[in-house]
Amino acid sequence: QVHLEESGGGSAQAGGSLMLSCVVSRYMEIQCGMRWYRQAPGKERELVGIISSEGTTTYTESVKGRFTISQDNAKNTLYLQMNNLKTEDTAVYYCAHEGTYYKDGHDHCDINLGYWGQGTQVTVSS
Repeated sequence: QVHLEESGGGSAQAGGSLMLSCVVSRYMEIQCGMRWYRQAPGKERELVGIISSEGTTTYTESVKGRFTISQDNAKNTLYLQMNNLKTEDTAVYYCAHEGTYYKDGHDHCDINLGYWGQGTQVTVSS
């Protein structure tokens, strides 16, 4: 099984910065991608960004240029650096690791088979 634990959440003023961390315990044979999600009060869960197993990142439009996803494989840790925070960034942030299934002779990655952390609260005030 894969276990994830987020940390680094807290309070910040608009325009400030926070860095979130997600420590991953890996028990899978292959390396899959990882994702950051967030869910604001009363709103649906939103995908923040993805980092592939090769390190390629993609982001939702609202955080482009402000948030950066990175990972340190030696430390089994995923990061979300958040700069120029806005009040609308207030949410619970979750990291997720894609899981695997076997088909056509090899493993495939699928977020629906993945693992999630407990989440960490980020609150941005004006």
